[in-house]
Amino acid sequence: MNDNIKRSTGLLIIEVVNSNPNGDPDRESDPRQRPNGLGEISPVSFKRKLRDLVENTDGPVFTAVCKKLGLNKDEFKILESRDRVRKDISAEMAKDIKDFDQKEFLNSPFVKKYWDGRLFGNTFLEEGGNKGYIKTGVAQFTMGLSVAPIQIQRHTNTNKAGVEEGKTQGMAPLAYRVVEHGVYCMPFYVNPSHAHKSGCTQKDVDLMKALIPYAYDHTRSAIRPDVRIRHAWYIEHQNSLGSCADWKLIDALTPKRKGNDPVQPSTSWNDYIVPVDLPGDLKGKVSFADDLMEAV
Repeated sequence: MNDNIKRSTGLLIIEVVNSNPNGDPDRESDPRQRPNGLGEISPVSFKRKLRDLVENTDGPVFTAVCKKLGLNKDEFKILESRDRVRKDISAEMAKDIKDFDQKEFLNSPFVKKYWDGRLFGNTFLEEGGNKGYIKTGVAQFTMGLSVAPIQIQRHTNTNKAGVEEGKTQGMAPLAYRVVEHGVYCMPFYVNPSHAHKSGCTQKDVDLMKALIPYAYDHTRSAIRPDVRIRHAWYIEHQNSLGSCADWKLIDALTPKRKGNDPVQPSTSWNDYIVPVDLPGDLKGKVSFADDLMEAV
C-alpha cells in the first residue's frame, strides 16, 4: 500500500491581512497568540478547511480536482464531518470491520470510504474492533507560528437591527478581533510508514496536494476575509526513509523578518526576506521541491 508513497516535507507560508486566521475559544475567539507575541494557527484548523472542500462534494474545487486526478467521489468521504453522529459511525465500523487480517482490513468498505481517515488517521478504532489500524495518519500538519509577533486589533461590531427591545441598533463590544498583518509558517509531513495501517494511497496524498492552494480562498468568512497562502512547498525525498533532515529543509525555506528589530510586528509582505528555492546542496538531496501554489 505504501510502496509508491515517498517521504515528503512540506511548508506553508501563510500571510494574514486584517483577518483572524484561527480564533481561540479560551479567549473569546481572539486570534491565537503565545505569551511571546507570536501568532498561532492550529493544525486542526487547517485540516478542517481541507475537509470542508472535500465535504462540499458538488462544489467547484472538489469537482474540478476529482476530474483532474480521475478520482471516484464515493471513495473520498469525510469521517470527521461536522454533522456526524458518532454512534452511526461506530455502527458502520462494526459492520464493515471484523477481525480481518491486514489485507482484508485495507479493502474494507469503511477504510475505502473515508479519505481523511486514511490520510490523517482517526480515533474511532480505539473504542473497539481492530485496534491495530488507523490511529496515526500518513499526513501530519504542525502548529503554524508567525515569524514575528503579531498586533491584534479589537473593535465593536454594530448591527442595524436592535438586539434588545426598544433599541434601534445592536452592539457587540470587541467582537471584531483581527491580526493586522502576519506571516505564518506551518510545516507538514508525509510519512509512508503509517500507510499500511491506514490504507492511504498516493491518490489520497495527491488530493491533499491539489486542495492546499484553495484552502483559504474557497473557505473565506467575515472574520477571515484575507488569508493568503504565499507558498506551499512540497519536497519529496528520494526514498521512503528520507534523504535529508526535515529541519534543514524547513529552515532553508522559512522567511526572515527584515530590519534591526525583528520582534516588531510587520505591516506588509515586503517586511520579509522570502526564499524562492532550496539551496543547491539541499536540492541535490531530494527528488524535487515544488511550490503547489504555482499549479493554480
